[in-house]
Amino acid sequence: MTRKKKPLPILEHIEITDFAAEGKSLARVNDMVVFVPWAVPGDVVDLQVRRKKHSFMEAEVIRYHEYSKVRTEPFCQHFGVCGGCKWQQLPYDAQLKMKQQQVYDQLTRIGKVELPEFRPILGSVKTREYRNKLDFGCANKRWLTSLELKDDSLEKNVPAIGFHITGAFDKILPIEKCWLMDDLHNEIRNEVYRYAIEHNLSFFDLRQQVGLLRDVIIRNSASGEWMLVFQFHLYIPEDPDNQKNRWQNEDGQQALALMQHIADKFPQITSLMYLDNQKCNDTIGDQDILVFKGHDHIFELMENLKFKVGPKSFYQTNTEQAYHLYSVAREFAFADLNDLKDPKDFKDLKDNKPLVYDLYTGTGTIANFVARQARKVIGIEYVPEAIEDAKINSQINGIENTLFFAGDIKDILTDEFIAEHGRPDVIITDPPRAGMHPDVIKTILRAQPQRIVYVSCNPATQARDLQLLDEQYRVEEVQPVDMFPHTPHVENVVLLTKK
Repeated sequence: MTRKKKPLPILEHIEITDFAAEGKSLARVNDMVVFVPWAVPGDVVDLQVRRKKHSFMEAEVIRYHEYSKVRTEPFCQHFGVCGGCKWQQLPYDAQLKMKQQQVYDQLTRIGKVELPEFRPILGSVKTREYRNKLDFGCANKRWLTSLELKDDSLEKNVPAIGFHITGAFDKILPIEKCWLMDDLHNEIRNEVYRYAIEHNLSFFDLRQQVGLLRDVIIRNSASGEWMLVFQFHLYIPEDPDNQKNRWQNEDGQQALALMQHIADKFPQITSLMYLDNQKCNDTIGDQDILVFKGHDHIFELMENLKFKVGPKSFYQTNTEQAYHLYSVAREFAFADLNDLKDPKDFKDLKDNKPLVYDLYTGTGTIANFVARQARKVIGIEYVPEAIEDAKINSQINGIENTLFFAGDIKDILTDEFIAEHGRPDVIITDPPRAGMHPDVIKTILRAQPQRIVYVSCNPATQARDLQLLDEQYRVEEVQPVDMFPHTPHVENVVLLTKK
């Protein structure tokens, strides 16, 4: 006989007191921390506990008694259901204040190193329509709220194009209007959905691995170009002779007709591409992508540079703010070379131009952005396709002092590599959220560059790495940068110099 679980409690008239990780807020009840999504410090609420552990609880708001004085009205109709833009109920200046505090807390609590006074966070140039890329999933079943599930008059098994919902991997929240990108992307996505419904196109069933329409990626650029990538899942005939011509079968013909319709209706799309993904996941890095109309790329502009962006390319999704982020990195890397406390450390500089290593270079955006201030820039990245883009971007811009290598950084950046290519005067590193591998940090310490510029999308792992670098380096500057308004995410740039 199984023991019945005790019902989880309702907590009444609880004041939300602070912010927590992942965009949540927190309250304290009887010396226990309660994490609450969508609330704001200053709200007084009733909470339904959904999860209870020894040291904390997770709960959701079921009633507001008082609204916080700092709260503002969210502008998006999907707020509170869609998992993105969780801070829309906060004025932007309050968001920036919280992000500045988040960087400070993580660097002090985790890093435990001596820190200078932080620079004020750089707010985003745009707070709406700031993204240059969005990825929309397609599903044969839309996600339903608890109220919609109880509505017997509502049709339940309706397909959708939109965003994935946490905890419902096979369902999609339908999006009517998203404020993250130029409004043309809403027109394109909604027209794809309208056409698909009108012409009875099947939507992907992730559990059964069937259905034609699987994913839609939309990108644009400062050059005014638009890219659209359709991810289909075609029916594969059992007859091997027909498999080669599957685009001629019914599914393939429907896909081609959809793309022709979109190409005719939206001449702004300069790169219309497609693929047939038969895998269990939606990643496209290992897929062959075909061109239906236009080119296999668009161009992004930054300062006086052009960057080729393909369907697999990584490029910072906030174009205008990326310029400010990279400008900070460039300033930290090159400022005051003539005013060094110990100029002999840079005795090998030619015309005050250092040798720069750019780790996790991606498509070489930072490497090419700083190349004219450097004697040479050596970029390392584990994705081979990205390195090919980096080389092309150097060629497009007439930059001849870059050198790029593809492979796992901990395997490439060795003492032998440094002996062959020269000891770096400056290292710029922009690792993924997990931070740098310990072996990479050990090699950096042996290489002893005079400066390290650490660009991070996760100040928590950055703080951990700063602690490892602390034996030889001091933190000179800290500059938080907001790349993602209305979210708790923040970038941070740190300058380290040799002790």
